[in-house]
Amino acid sequence: MKYYCRDIELEIVISEELTIRLYELGLKYHPAEYGGILVGKYSDDLKTCFIEETIVPTKHKSSRYSFERGKEGLFQKLTEYYHQNPQLIYVGEWHTHPDSTPVPSITDKKAMIKIAADEDVKISSPVLIILGVTKTIYSVGIYIQFNNRLYKYEQQ
Repeated sequence: MKYYCRDIELEIVISEELTIRLYELGLKYHPAEYGGILVGKYSDDLKTCFIEETIVPTKHKSSRYSFERGKEGLFQKLTEYYHQNPQLIYVGEWHTHPDSTPVPSITDKKAMIKIAADEDVKISSPVLIILGVTKTIYSVGIYIQFNNRLYKYEQQ
């Protein structure tokens, strides 16, 4: 599935299979929030971000209205993706909003600002995917933190 943001002219591509997997992972923890990190690559011209995989945390804290991802084990898995061919890198975060819409909360917006500013993360424009999840359906919101603003993507 392709998503585009005219304001910054960057396309995001994520397979339907991966999107369904994110939904299924989130459904296991419903009605609490759940999530992980996004791994992918950019096109040579940096105009397209291909989201290829997710890494879920071994530890996390969550409730119906919050999700805090642990860091344990993530660096090792990211390093493995970095050294494989094709090379994949950290591109952002995802989490669910149980029985709600996939719209960023104030907490989500603050977290994206913090991630973009974190020198250890080494990505200035992280992607955020939020899935509005119920027991039977889901909806997807895709955003990117770019130049101190969170931009929304539309499906093409």
